Amino acid sequence: MNSKKKINAGIFGISGYAGRKLLELLILHPYAEPVAGFVAPNEHEMPVQKMYPRVAKILDFHCTNKVDWNVVEKCDIIFLALPHVVSMSFVPKILSLGKKVIDLSADYRFSDASIYEKWYQKHTSPELLSQAVYGLPELYRKQISKGTLIANPGCYPTSAILGLLPVAKRGLINGRVIVNSLSGFTGAGRNPDVNLLFAEGNENTRAYKIAQHRHQPEIKHILEKENCTIEVIFVPHLIPVNCGILTTMYVPVSEDIDPDELQKMYCDFYSNEPFVRIMEYGCSPEIKNVAGTNFCDIGVKKVDGSLIVVVTAIDNLVKGASGQAIQNMNIMMGFEETLPFYIR
Repeated sequence: MNSKKKINAGIFGISGYAGRKLLELLILHPYAEPVAGFVAPNEHEMPVQKMYPRVAKILDFHCTNKVDWNVVEKCDIIFLALPHVVSMSFVPKILSLGKKVIDLSADYRFSDASIYEKWYQKHTSPELLSQAVYGLPELYRKQISKGTLIANPGCYPTSAILGLLPVAKRGLINGRVIVNSLSGFTGAGRNPDVNLLFAEGNENTRAYKIAQHRHQPEIKHILEKENCTIEVIFVPHLIPVNCGILTTMYVPVSEDIDPDELQKMYCDFYSNEPFVRIMEYGCSPEIKNVAGTNFCDIGVKKVDGSLIVVVTAIDNLVKGASGQAIQNMNIMMGFEETLPFYIR
């Protein structure tokens, strides 16, 4: 029997899709218990079992639209599943209480405040940016283990960065990378938007924010921190599924890489990563095979001597958001990294 003591977790933004997924994963976790939930000030307060009837007789706490700091004090870790620019109004206070924070918004993903402010708004706590750790375990596991403020990556950047890291680390990227991503509708959040209505999205696919999406500078920023000078053109698309991201990257390379060497490069790079699976050479991953899991599946193929194609698939709410946040919590708290996911 494991002697680890359970930790208490609070969720800001519990009524959103990412908040709901966090709740579901925490319920399944043997060493973490969700004990508090907060919704937006304009939302109705209610018991968690009324918000999510599936947790009736499992959880019993009241979700409030005002932060009860006495409740926060009883938590060991706080998840912020809030819109961009909202999280930073809470983070300084939570950290001052000695709590660990995992922020699912973009507010602490950039070490350079000027980049954040160009794409979002003026940052209200830029002094904390140097303290924040970008929460991509495959890249920053050691730093995450010592961190108190984790900036959980965006869903699109997770799919792109994991696909590009092996060639980026080898210094092989030689020119502008085109990144095309297809995402399910939950990636757009739980917002009342005409473009997100069923009749608008069903039997339809569309590109949006072409080369102007906020995740484009995030991809570039993280790869450049790894000494890979890169230009990225990012084009996101909405497709008529609930969850999942399929990202295709067209990568110009400086060497004529043998297909076997290319495949081996990816297999070796991720050989010790529990949540990255490399497909057979030339095979594309599929959304249905990662739906509901914390896996990122990656397929690679050489097109010619100067171009390779990399395709990744993730669940945008799991590896792209809440699942990765739980993975980060496990690393921070010294739990088995794969909990509560079904792999061992």
